Amino acid sequence: MTFVNIEKRAFDLANYVLDNKSTIRNTAKYFSMAKSTVHYDLSYRLKKIDYPLYLEVSKLLQLNFNEKHLRGGQATKNKYKRQQKTSTFSNKC
Repeated sequence: MTFVNIEKRAFDLANYVLDNKSTIRNTAKYFSMAKSTVHYDLSYRLKKIDYPLYLEVSKLLQLNFNEKHLRGGQATKNKYKRQQKTSTFSNKC
């Protein structure tokens, strides 16, 4: 997706994040953009363009940031569960 208007891009990113409760990483992937670009648009550009929308987005981004370590821990737990199942299966063969 090619954006000509940076302000429109910031609005589109903000609306996507709010509608989907998305993280910066998932938003960047969806729009095929760098995470740093998405972060900059949502943290700095949006603040200057539409402050009330920025406040909504920043609350969600802060929530994502606060939960990040929990998601990482869960991913590690799932990884070791998968490895345990695979090793158990291969030992039976």
